[in-house]
Amino acid sequence: MCIGIPMRLVRIEGDSGVVESGGLEVRISLALLADPAVGDHVLVHAGFALEKLDEKEAEETLALLRQIVRLGGEQ
Repeated sequence: MCIGIPMRLVRIEGDSGVVESGGLEVRISLALLADPAVGDHVLVHAGFALEKLDEKEAEETLALLRQIVRLGGEQ
């Protein structure tokens, strides 16, 4: 199973970028995106931005991931 994490693009440096979520910054490849822009929310997997998300979709996905983590801690 693969999980993509929604993150916000904070910096673009050529074909690479830096994304942020929850205070964590990660350098990723932007090679798979057309016209990335700072402030975009992107789905990140294995070091690549796979697609753009709107802000609402990104927040809903992050909320679901947080819920999964909380439920996993109850076992």
